[in-house]
Amino acid sequence: MDYGKAAKEVYENIGGRENIVSAAHCATRLRLVIADNKKCSKEALEEIDGVKGVFEAAGQLQIIFGTGTVNKVYDEFIKLAGISEASKDEVKQAAAQKQNPFKRAIKTLGDIFVPIIPAIVASGLLMGLLEGLANVWPAMTDSGTYTIIHLFSNAAFVFLPILIAVSAARTFGGNIFLGAVIGMIMIHTDLLNAWSVAGMDPSEIPTATAWFGLYDINLVGYQGHVIPVVIAVWLMSVIEKKLHKIVPEIIDLFVTPLVTVLVTGYLTLTVIGPVFSTIENYVLAGAQALIAVPFGIGGCIIGAAYAPTVVAGVHHMYNALEAGLLSSTGLNTWMPLATAANVAQGAAALALAVKTKNKKTKSVALPASLSAFLGITEPAIFGVNIRYMKPFIAGCIGGACGGLIAGLFGVGATAYGITGIFGFLITTDYAFQYALVMLVSFAVAFIVSWILYREPKEETPKASSPAPTLEAEPETPEVKPNTLYSPMEGQAIPMSEVPDGTFAAEVLGKGMAVIPESGKVVSPVNGTVATVFDTKHAIGLLSDDGVEILIHVGINTVEMNGEPFTVHVSDGDTIKAGQLLLTADLEKIKAAGYNTTTPMIVTNSDNYDDVLMTAAPGKVAFLDPVLEVKKN
Repeated sequence: MDYGKAAKEVYENIGGRENIVSAAHCATRLRLVIADNKKCSKEALEEIDGVKGVFEAAGQLQIIFGTGTVNKVYDEFIKLAGISEASKDEVKQAAAQKQNPFKRAIKTLGDIFVPIIPAIVASGLLMGLLEGLANVWPAMTDSGTYTIIHLFSNAAFVFLPILIAVSAARTFGGNIFLGAVIGMIMIHTDLLNAWSVAGMDPSEIPTATAWFGLYDINLVGYQGHVIPVVIAVWLMSVIEKKLHKIVPEIIDLFVTPLVTVLVTGYLTLTVIGPVFSTIENYVLAGAQALIAVPFGIGGCIIGAAYAPTVVAGVHHMYNALEAGLLSSTGLNTWMPLATAANVAQGAAALALAVKTKNKKTKSVALPASLSAFLGITEPAIFGVNIRYMKPFIAGCIGGACGGLIAGLFGVGATAYGITGIFGFLITTDYAFQYALVMLVSFAVAFIVSWILYREPKEETPKASSPAPTLEAEPETPEVKPNTLYSPMEGQAIPMSEVPDGTFAAEVLGKGMAVIPESGKVVSPVNGTVATVFDTKHAIGLLSDDGVEILIHVGINTVEMNGEPFTVHVSDGDTIKAGQLLLTADLEKIKAAGYNTTTPMIVTNSDNYDDVLMTAAPGKVAFLDPVLEVKKN
């Protein structure tokens, strides 16, 4: 794969440097924050060699290249764009500024609950494995080893408010240790354990008078609650940061922590805890009621709607819901519904992979489907199913059917953060039912996708018609090796005089430019057409000698969306020197305020010792020799 070429095509199709706010990459995706998404050509990005999918999420344009490829494309991209490297956190912050308040709130929940997934998974897997072994070997429950490991398995859930408090403090910019103290206050041993309250007579629950006798509060801990912890730590962070600004530095170390913990702790136990624990109870009760709708209808609805919420970027809120279910009931009944949706999207992509004859589509769809079966659905949803829509709809139908089975059997898990095949590790008490959920989701989605998907009809290539020529076709020269001829008639100038910093600095490669007197552009070499840009303002060529060439008509003319250009060739066409490639309405370009100077660039200049301009600055005609490429 040519990483430089892929980076250049991404750069061209997102609107250039002026449209880039920030750029970073993760393990598989190029993550860009774009000033104006309307200037991006998503369809063109999807056709770039190596791109496995393009989607917008969390305020970012995310381009999937895959592990081991994305970092190389990113290195080329930032050199080309002339920008500095950014971290994922910096990109997230830039993207967050573009989101509406609701999506920012959902993102915040994700930032809090996603980092603690490893702790939840470790405890959940231990719990699931212990229960599975105990079912096979009941006597094991009497052993000391079982007792010790069982203690490990529920530690994360016993102290979950502390984990959430630390993660929330980091997310909100507060001191994580003060956050931990707030979490500890909420489950302090002087408070009655919330799990022991059920079934107690209300008169037996200890109380304390708050706010100078205004009302009494129950001295009960917040085991089993997550939202009150988040709200309390948010308040703590606000108070702490405000105090850092107003308290003199000499006493800041003593005053700020003291006041922060005192004020936040009192407000938490007297206001925030009672109010938001009640609200959370209603939310959890609503979710449980939806899942428990008779005949599996609730699970059916959730299984169908899950994938669209992933597309909308609001699925991170489910982490908080699953954590709440685990804390309050010990069973995550939401996870099997997510598995139904994820497996269904993978099956829909697999059906397309099997049915399509397009090699690139097949190469993207097959690994994307396998990824979905392991619980990672973005490649399948954004890289395949959404692009063709019908497979996405098939996946939603399969998710609904799998969710129906999960709802009927009440399947549950002992952790969150894992779906798909690995979900068997945390659903040991429901292994058969969980397998049935996956099987039904897979079968329905695969069959429906197979029936609905139709291979897009390929347009008849333009090369099938006789290639247009100039009215007065220039005499074709005897083409010399490693020589490039003028594609236009006009005034030849060195690249350093092009009125654009990117071209003048030869960021894209060495070459020369023509200030045209005619709008006709002819091929400077014998070779093939590598790329015709969607906006028609530029054409990439590959000479028979292996020279890669970009002819870019005008400066910033990509913004004209192809209006003044007519292209006479298409990708893959074989061309001869002097053959007409495109025509441009120079007057229309000038009237729109754009410069018509046309650079011709050798984009693989690094493969050669030098690229020399052989024509003297001044008048050139069609097919005058203007560049010489010297081999290494």
